[in-house]
Amino acid sequence: MERWVYPTTGLRPEDIEQGRVLTTRAPLRGEYAWDAGVAVGRFLAELKNGRLIGRRCRSCGRVMIPPRMFCEQCFRPTDEWVPLADTGTVITFSVCTISWDMRRLEVPEVPAVIAIDGASPGMGILHKLGEVGQTLEEILQRVRVGMRVQAVWKPPHEREGAITDIRYFRPLEA
Repeated sequence: MERWVYPTTGLRPEDIEQGRVLTTRAPLRGEYAWDAGVAVGRFLAELKNGRLIGRRCRSCGRVMIPPRMFCEQCFRPTDEWVPLADTGTVITFSVCTISWDMRRLEVPEVPAVIAIDGASPGMGILHKLGEVGQTLEEILQRVRVGMRVQAVWKPPHEREGAITDIRYFRPLEA
């Protein structure tokens, strides 16, 4: 098979300075609309009401969270909404001592994947753990894979239909 390679020249500062390349400066407008769809839309509405829900596939029996309208294992439409507990098990976690913008955190954050009770194996949601300690040492002594946790919800009047309606998951063990 023959490949054609076309040489190119890069853009040079003088091309812009001498007006050989059209440029413009305009304020950026980042407006957009987003549709959550049927499954995630219902999931978010239930979060606002302080409930977790999944979706069951009658063909393979999986209960999925976040819910989906189609099963990615058997490629069939899912069939029913399933109420789920707001408890689960930590299946993996990380301890972050630096924020996304490279600031040192006074209290480390602990994002975790939580297998929600009532959902199928391999189903989980990513969320933060809380009430697990104030220092790295305390957190590393307390948090573990297999730890049982429960959602701590915002008060109803503060909820807006977002995953952040759950403030964090706290340990169920003393």
